Amino acid sequence: MQLVIVESPAKAKTIEKYLGSDFKVLASYGHIRDLPPKDGSVDPDDGFAMTWQNYPDKAKQLKEITAESKKATRLILATDPDREGEAISWHVQEVLRNKNALPDKVDRVTFNAITKAAVTEAMAHPRALDEDLIDAYRARRALDYLVGFTLSPVLWRKLPGAKSAGRVQSVSLRLIVEREREIEAFRPQEYWSVTAQMEQGGQAFEARLTVHDGKKVGKMDLANEDQAMLAKTAVENGLFTIESIETKPLTRNPPPPFTTSTLQQEAARKLGYSASHTMRVAQQLYEDGAITYMRTDGVQMDGSAISAARKAIADRYDASYVPDSPRIYKTKAKNAQEAHEAIRPTSFTNRTVGSGDHAKLYDLVLKRAMASQMASARLERTTVEMLDGTGKTGLRANGQVVKFPGFLALYEEGRDDDNDEDGGLLPAMSKGDSPAKKAVNAIQHFTQPPPRYSEASLVKKMEELGIGRPSTYASIIKTLKDRAYVRIEKNRFFAEESGRLLTGFLERFFDRYVAYDYTAGLEDELDEVSGGRAQWQAILEAFWHDFKPKTVEVMEKLPSEVTAELDTFLGAYLFPEKEDGTDPRQCPRCSGGKLALRGGRFGAFVACSNYPECKFTRRFAQGGGANADEDEGPQELGVDPDSDEKITKKVGRFGPYVEKGEGKEAKRSSIPKDIPPEDIGLEWAVKLLSLPREVGIHPETSEPVTAQIGRYGPYLSHNGSSARLENTLEVFEIGMNAAVAKLADAAKSGGGGRGRGKMEPLKIMGNHPRTETEIKLMDGRYGPYVTDGTTNVSLPKTLDKDQLTLEEAAQLIDDRAAKGPAKKRTKKAVPKKKPVAQKKPAAKKKSVAKKKPAAKKAPAKAKTK
Repeated sequence: MQLVIVESPAKAKTIEKYLGSDFKVLASYGHIRDLPPKDGSVDPDDGFAMTWQNYPDKAKQLKEITAESKKATRLILATDPDREGEAISWHVQEVLRNKNALPDKVDRVTFNAITKAAVTEAMAHPRALDEDLIDAYRARRALDYLVGFTLSPVLWRKLPGAKSAGRVQSVSLRLIVEREREIEAFRPQEYWSVTAQMEQGGQAFEARLTVHDGKKVGKMDLANEDQAMLAKTAVENGLFTIESIETKPLTRNPPPPFTTSTLQQEAARKLGYSASHTMRVAQQLYEDGAITYMRTDGVQMDGSAISAARKAIADRYDASYVPDSPRIYKTKAKNAQEAHEAIRPTSFTNRTVGSGDHAKLYDLVLKRAMASQMASARLERTTVEMLDGTGKTGLRANGQVVKFPGFLALYEEGRDDDNDEDGGLLPAMSKGDSPAKKAVNAIQHFTQPPPRYSEASLVKKMEELGIGRPSTYASIIKTLKDRAYVRIEKNRFFAEESGRLLTGFLERFFDRYVAYDYTAGLEDELDEVSGGRAQWQAILEAFWHDFKPKTVEVMEKLPSEVTAELDTFLGAYLFPEKEDGTDPRQCPRCSGGKLALRGGRFGAFVACSNYPECKFTRRFAQGGGANADEDEGPQELGVDPDSDEKITKKVGRFGPYVEKGEGKEAKRSSIPKDIPPEDIGLEWAVKLLSLPREVGIHPETSEPVTAQIGRYGPYLSHNGSSARLENTLEVFEIGMNAAVAKLADAAKSGGGGRGRGKMEPLKIMGNHPRTETEIKLMDGRYGPYVTDGTTNVSLPKTLDKDQLTLEEAAQLIDDRAAKGPAKKRTKKAVPKKKPVAQKKPAAKKKSVAKKKPAAKKAPAKAKTK
């Protein structure tokens, strides 16, 4: 019997169909072991020796693989054709060797597509494990471990609130933070444009002002309304004649087939998919045999695939859409050993595959691959120049005509920012014509700051800079979101307070290690290991030689010293110059104190130097941006009419709240999200602090019914049951009749209690794009969760239930389902007590020396990215 090892059960099932009865195919379910998440797993003093630990949840798979391997005459390692796939095969081999279960014959096979032809061909040409790829994997894993487990303790002790940092993740975060700084520093500049609506032969077109008062007009030259109105008047008064018509032929060539990076970008632009979701769907398409391997830097296609694509084009269109010779694309990736064939369909005759997201992504891959072998598009760009009778005012009209669509008939690549000003089709015109002028418009504009990164533009930027590698982008972005260093709103990245502070800390104390060129250079060195051109321990030694002393140096600084240096380093952001010329560090409350950065239990904040006399504070995240003066410390709202206690409005770690009294005895209430903080006055504060409110006595039970605001919003409570309220206002206005009705409805649907039947969903999200089952957003005992009727998944803290999308909900369910059913906790058997024997007389105790106090355990180390 020959044993074949692959990563996933889906892949195992597909391959087993292609092989004979002599083959047994088992899945490892991904990596089977890793470095233990503790200090010492990599030993720099022993040639960076690594200690590996099997994943506990892979014990079942390893037991089966070991048992079958002992019976096998040959072991075939058929994991994915990349560095991670090679590493998984190596780990499987090493574990079996340690268990004395390794067959005498061990082979490695790779295939770029899971088709019968590809698998059969691979089985006929086995090879040995690629030691260079394994070394490259070990180098990256050790490097990421050393950065995470050496830098994280520094963060914990010197930067309160920081979680951890990673080698590539921190550099990617810096990109997002720097873009945020650019946006905050941006000052919009006014400019105007003047356009004329023209008509020739009954066809309308638009022309824009390019010459005014005999001078060329640039984009920013009309700086205010007065200048724009003068220019508009000149156009309105002018009779324009066509001075020249210039027509230029243009040729647009198709883009190459998808690589990992370009697939993630296009799926984000056209389908709205996150990078992780794109890779998950692509993985499933690959395992189903629909597309080739989806982790690749290569743009080339196999010769037989090119022939199949050209035939498919001829079948769908005609011979004019097929170029005379095949298009050959060359990979720009430096690391050719890891640059496999581009992502393409395994069969160009399959127009559709699957449904939902699978069908959409497959369609994108198919069209891109086919378009890459199609004829170029032929266009014609026309520029028409017009002058008035004085020759001092000129207009220009641009148009573009597609003469032959070529590949554009099937596919056009998306763009992050479309600034195309070529316009559409222009009417037929000749020199000397005088088109009719229908209207003239002067339009005010303001320059716009650079846009925040989307997943597509961030991936593109990372690839341009050489940060990380395309196969890692999805996990990098996921880590940033999971650690709440960034958030996503309307498909754009926003830097959170913790992310900004971490980036500032790293830029100040570890600037070299978050530098773009250094990170890219290190990636290139690691790629050299893959190609067998560099020794992995030498690269790690060079890195560790400088990195370790740097961490020791920072660790020796007092936290106050770190905060003081960050205060200076981030001064321009935290305290930007004011327009009135006053000191930006002057305390807005006491005027005599100076503002400075301080470190607290929950992170950094800005405070007055006159503390404790002046207790003004400001959140770090407010910086010098638009909301810099939003929090000017506690705001006194007035006095409670019943207790005469002072009521203040404050901003804390979890947002704005109101407080009555002072110290430990003070009563506090968070300000609900549906009430703007600026609307909170004394009246609202008294209401919030008075909660819970007794609505009345229930007529059936004679128990009180109360309305209050909980962790998940406003609700009614009665005798252990509850019912949800629509908004905060209802807490104070609902009457007894309405409350009884709501409680009755909730009881019927299982409203606030545990095990009381079916609960009413917060929202029907829609049908799962792949399984077509209905997905609901529910409110459970431990918070909101999504369910498709079979799988329930709690919402992570990084996801807002009010902004949850169908795609995100489906992705959560897919992730949970892939892990299998949750393991039930088993209670340990309690041994029966033995009958107590009769006590013997107590013996005299010998004097025992006192034990030394146990040494304190070192703090646990954070896991790397």
